[in-house]
Amino acid sequence: MTDAPTADSLRAAADADTRTMWERMVAGDYYLATDPQIAAASLAARSACFHLAQTDPADVESRNRMIRDLLGSVGARTEVWEGLRVDYGTNVHLGDDVFINVDATILDVCPVTVGDRCRIGPGARFLTPLHPLEDHDLRASGWEYGAPITLGRNVWFGGGVTVCAGVTIGDDVVVGAGSVVTLDLPSSVLAAGTPARVIRQL
Repeated sequence: MTDAPTADSLRAAADADTRTMWERMVAGDYYLATDPQIAAASLAARSACFHLAQTDPADVESRNRMIRDLLGSVGARTEVWEGLRVDYGTNVHLGDDVFINVDATILDVCPVTVGDRCRIGPGARFLTPLHPLEDHDLRASGWEYGAPITLGRNVWFGGGVTVCAGVTIGDDVVVGAGSVVTLDLPSSVLAAGTPARVIRQL
């Protein structure tokens, strides 16, 4: 991020940038969520989540097709239970043999990548969006940005875990229920708390 950007300087930089606002968003640069392409993608994703929520869980074929249409990539034998909500969906990438329990929220302004064999407990939240912290006028003008979230292989979340923007979690990690993960976690650890701290090696 640039030091002390202003709304005018960001708009000038965006006008000179050959990328779309969508491309800026996914890259983690400042963008406007009111951009027509971004707003349309958000509405389409919310509509898809609404229709997914109306689909009988027993209709596995239809649910699987809708989830694969909604998300950027979904691996083999991956299962997503009811209540999924996403910002856009296309920036979510799930590996093979992933299980995501009920009521997951994935705000994917930047990529959210979940490795093979992860087990995600109910009520998980993946939050990639960020807003200007100290410049209240810049925040009020609608500029925002984000940072990706990455989970390695064989990660297990208890219920209600929140992962904040920019976090990378290694392989074979267990995160206790209700934890808020604000910093990276190395492989093969048990972490818990708010903010989450490493308790011991696994």
